[in-house]
Amino acid sequence: MPEPQAQDELLYLGIDGGGTKCSAILTCSKHNSLGRGLAGPANPFRGPEQTIDSIEKATTLALRDAGLSQDDLSRVIAGVGLAGVNLPIVYETMSKWKHPYKEMFLTTDLEIACAGAHDGHDGGVIVVGTGSSGCSIVNGEVLIIGAHGFEFGDTSSGAWLGRQAIRAVLLAEDDLGPKTQLTESVSEALGSNGVSIVEKMVGAKPSDFASLAGLVFAAADKGDEVATDIIQQGASYLSHMVRKLASTNPPAISVLGGLKDLILPWLDDDVRMQLVAAKNAADVGAVIYAEQKHREMEATAKVSRPSN
Repeated sequence: MPEPQAQDELLYLGIDGGGTKCSAILTCSKHNSLGRGLAGPANPFRGPEQTIDSIEKATTLALRDAGLSQDDLSRVIAGVGLAGVNLPIVYETMSKWKHPYKEMFLTTDLEIACAGAHDGHDGGVIVVGTGSSGCSIVNGEVLIIGAHGFEFGDTSSGAWLGRQAIRAVLLAEDDLGPKTQLTESVSEALGSNGVSIVEKMVGAKPSDFASLAGLVFAAADKGDEVATDIIQQGASYLSHMVRKLASTNPPAISVLGGLKDLILPWLDDDVRMQLVAAKNAADVGAVIYAEQKHREMEATAKVSRPSN
């Protein structure tokens, strides 16, 4: 049961929004977790309206879990990390949102992942979930790798793995590629086969493709050469990403995301040896980010305030 809070005490809200879900954590200034909330997709590149709706729902659920009400939003300092806001036009769109919080600090999901993984200190992360990307923060310099979206990259992500699986199935169907166990598992998962798979997946979202990623790992575990080749391609890309991040000399690098445990064994040996476990989840990183930015804002205001 959360401790009772003073009516005027600041609260910190961490939001981690991605292509599949939006998680929220509410804390007090003592870093005690008060409540959590989980809602739907929150990638504004795919739709700012859906993103805002998911953020608001996750916030409401976190407040409710903490035994608080919407009135308490007036004392909430929010750190909001979202996929897609590395693109300037997406960042600008979300910056115009008339949010309900006392203050809101917007950044990428990668920066909050870094902040969480390394307790607000310098470090690097690769995130492998619906999408894939990497980030290092060293001496205030931020390097982002990938984060180009499903259509232009996201190699080794859940969405990419699912799409590669479908392509392999269709090539096998046309007798232009090797036979694969994926034909049966993908067809069963989608309730379609052959060209009907194309009809089924027209207009599908990245998260729909990502739902097939586990089938690729399952087939590879059974010795399927096609599935194995797909995973090896993705793992090679991620290994190169880690080496690129390491060239910026971060003190530590971590892997995060829903596919973390599945992809780790496939990374190159020298890469796995460089990796450390993340200290916190990305939504906690969003709280750390909010606290840091709030302190910076307060310090700037104090310096600019005229003395009596």
